[in-house]
Amino acid sequence: MQEEIINRVAQSKLETFNLEDYYPEGERVLFDIKDWLLEGFLLKEKDFREKAKNHDWEQFQGTYIALTCSTDAIIPAWAFMLITTYVSPYANKVIIGTLEQLESSIYQDIIKDIDVSFYNDKPVIIKGCSKKPVPQNAYIMITNKLLPIAKSVMYGEACSSVPLYKRK
Repeated sequence: MQEEIINRVAQSKLETFNLEDYYPEGERVLFDIKDWLLEGFLLKEKDFREKAKNHDWEQFQGTYIALTCSTDAIIPAWAFMLITTYVSPYANKVIIGTLEQLESSIYQDIIKDIDVSFYNDKPVIIKGCSKKPVPQNAYIMITNKLLPIAKSVMYGEACSSVPLYKRK
């Protein structure tokens, strides 16, 4: 006699939170200023300002920008600030750092604004294995946001989750 197969996952009150659902579209650009420096190391203010003024900033419409200098040059803060004044009207976000830091910063803004009240007193699984580049920090940020309200927090998939927290 064959017993009916019951999908207990589908019948559970388990809620899945997928960070990938919040991934914003837009190209990520690492803007390296080393080519604007004399021999890659010396910032000459007049030349730097001229390059910033004459650069085609419109190409960055809808992008996310991480400003950097890949050489060991000492860059004054105003240099990155000047570039920001030109690129900000076009870019969605501008930071100083790496592409990984840019993704973390993007997700920090997103997670700050997410209303998690839906997950109040519910078991929540934070979905892993995304196809989009969700930064590791985003998993920490959403865990911190869910801990005070969720009944339990797990990571992975419903069929093979890793328990992280259970309210006592």
